[in-house]
Amino acid sequence: VLCCLTLWSFNRTSCDIHVPPPHSTMKPGSPIPANINSPGVRKAARFGVYRYNNSSNDLFLFKDSRINKAMVQIVRGLKYMLHVEIKRTVCEKRKHSSLDSCHFQRKKNLQQTLRCYFEVWITPWLQKVHVPVVHCH
Repeated sequence: VLCCLTLWSFNRTSCDIHVPPPHSTMKPGSPIPANINSPGVRKAARFGVYRYNNSSNDLFLFKDSRINKAMVQIVRGLKYMLHVEIKRTVCEKRKHSSLDSCHFQRKKNLQQTLRCYFEVWITPWLQKVHVPVVHCH
């Protein structure tokens, strides 16, 4: 409950993490499924995309188009494990556009979709985000 309250204060939203019942065979600290539409998962996915954009050599920014699977683990904060599809946008990196105002690429020869796995660690009480794992193909 404390972690959910902390997450709520960090995200300014409700907590959408399913906590298993006491008789569950799930071990404490194990990753649990998370709602792919929850604000916390969406925010974590966006952090993963920002990290990808900062490390890629592409001329255009990419943006999350679909979250396929989300898991969360409570360990000194929240560790999100996400399977996300990202697509190339019409926004060029050098113009530093906000991803919210970027539309997906419409030109056939410039369209590109990548499947990514992100691990995003959020420590709400320190207001710290770390994205140690970004694998896209």
